[in-house]
Amino acid sequence: IEVSGTTAVDEESNVIGLDSPFEQTVYILKKIEESLIKLGATLNNVIRTRIFVCNINQWEEIGKAHSMFFSNIKPATTMVEVNRLIDPRLLVEIEVSAII
Repeated sequence: IEVSGTTAVDEESNVIGLDSPFEQTVYILKKIEESLIKLGATLNNVIRTRIFVCNINQWEEIGKAHSMFFSNIKPATTMVEVNRLIDPRLLVEIEVSAII
């Protein structure tokens, strides 16, 4: 399963966790988890995460949120700083790969 770039935007196009990379990361990973469950997988099936961030100096907050979901799973993880995301209010975008 490939989950493409996921951001902290809800069904009504509201950005969740404005100015908080931690809150955005938590929201994104919950959203990804829900998608995986709908496809018959769980976070335990995730083998890789790719995290795109606008400010690499916020890596600790993002990493803390990531470890809340993956501390026992430990997928291969990459974090890359990018110039910007599609909406300037977005601080984090995450992709995952999972195998069932």
